[in-house]
Amino acid sequence: MAAQRFVEQLNAQIGNELAAHNQYLACAIYYDAQTMPQMAAFFYGQALEERDHAMMMVQYLLDTDADVTIPAVPAAISTFDDIVAPVALALEQEKRVTAQINELIRITRDEFDFASEQFMGWFIKEQVEEMATMSDLLTVVGRNLDNINNIEAYVVREQGGEGVDPTAPRAAGA
Repeated sequence: MAAQRFVEQLNAQIGNELAAHNQYLACAIYYDAQTMPQMAAFFYGQALEERDHAMMMVQYLLDTDADVTIPAVPAAISTFDDIVAPVALALEQEKRVTAQINELIRITRDEFDFASEQFMGWFIKEQVEEMATMSDLLTVVGRNLDNINNIEAYVVREQGGEGVDPTAPRAAGA
């Protein structure tokens, strides 16, 4: 059985992950409207990843006979000043999520909830990857404001083909 403090915070994190899903969806739609199909596809994919993260957390709570509550999420930001702004927002979001995941790990350790700590280990690895991806993308977009084709080519070259991670927790409904 997962520690109650962890269960409460993981339920809150489900909302955070769903809010991230919505924010990435808004970023994807922005890039679609800018006729940047590779950036749009990248952010649509990121949105699905965030939803999957939420569903992995739901499955863990179900597996541990804990209550699952889906919290309300704030509206996503859907207007941007330029093509850099969505990526900058995404990086800030990933920094926030990293802090939230770290707090969840801290709770598992405070509560001696070793099974939940092991479950959260995958998310630590995922956040390292997400922070690096968004940081690199922000650099590339900032450098190429006058050449959208370079941005699109970078996304094709660097962001494709990751495949399924066999170490990822199972998602509810999968």
